[in-house]
Amino acid sequence: MAEALPKDADALSCSVCLDLLRSPVTLQCGHSYCMDCINGYWDQEDQEGVCSCPQCRHTFTPRPTLSRNTVLAELVGKVQMGSRTGPGAGPQRGAGCGPGEVECDFCTVRKLKAVKSCLVCLASYCATHLQPHYESAAFKRHKLVEITASIQERICAKHDKLLEVYCRTDAQCVCLLCVMDDHRGHDTVSAAAERTERQVTPESQQLV
Repeated sequence: MAEALPKDADALSCSVCLDLLRSPVTLQCGHSYCMDCINGYWDQEDQEGVCSCPQCRHTFTPRPTLSRNTVLAELVGKVQMGSRTGPGAGPQRGAGCGPGEVECDFCTVRKLKAVKSCLVCLASYCATHLQPHYESAAFKRHKLVEITASIQERICAKHDKLLEVYCRTDAQCVCLLCVMDDHRGHDTVSAAAERTERQVTPESQQLV
């Protein structure tokens, strides 16, 4: 790195060069890089037009056309300004994750507090890493929910799918594959419907 990163700049750093993002671009998988870094990475990796994300290995075919993420660029500028004017002078980018709070699944250096979970990505995001869900058309069908528990608690341990069905026969949340397998023929409803019904029944326990 050319210089040490400001203390709170970890979520705005490029995982390729480990420096603050320069001309940041955000891939459809949600990860962000310096435009030059990701282009250089793809120049070395590119085989028959297939490129991948250095972090999650999500593949893209053909090679995506990259556009500068103006929101991230502004955030980086504010962090740089804060580091030049001394400790405490810059804006607060976000608090670290404290005891009992849910961590962002995409922070790599310093884990920040997640503010939303995505039921399609099956991941939780801090305010910075959540931004592509609001800006990119690729995420328009994704469903964001409030942070209530670790997103992993909503995933089937057997099939790695969202627990979106409630089996009344066995009194547990299951995934769609479970319904076709171990819970075939059981009395099942959507987990959302069961939650709605339990909201008017105080003695009922809360679902996952």
